[in-house]
Amino acid sequence: MASLLIVEAVVIAILGVWLVVLALQTDSFNFLTFLGVLFFVILGSGGLFGAAIAYRRGKYFGRAPAVLANLIALGVVSYQVQEGLWIIAIPLALLALATLVATLRATPQ
Repeated sequence: MASLLIVEAVVIAILGVWLVVLALQTDSFNFLTFLGVLFFVILGSGGLFGAAIAYRRGKYFGRAPAVLANLIALGVVSYQVQEGLWIIAIPLALLALATLVATLRATPQ
């Protein structure tokens, strides 16, 4: 379970770095938009990483953020499918579903 959350945190961090690089390369650079992207990347990736650490330590307070993040990811998948970005949508859907199921099946000991 924690391993899936770490994978998700790394994927979000990589995508966030890619968005930051794209934002820096645009002709119409907006500093507030840049800060917003950077903030949500740090918050999203850091939150999932924190939930993974909590699961590794046997604490289950990371369950709600993990479920919420994966439900949001499934919503993002629907937009990717509508745009025909299957190469992104399929792996993201598989990862989000696997993590969501693992999160919901995990029980405190």
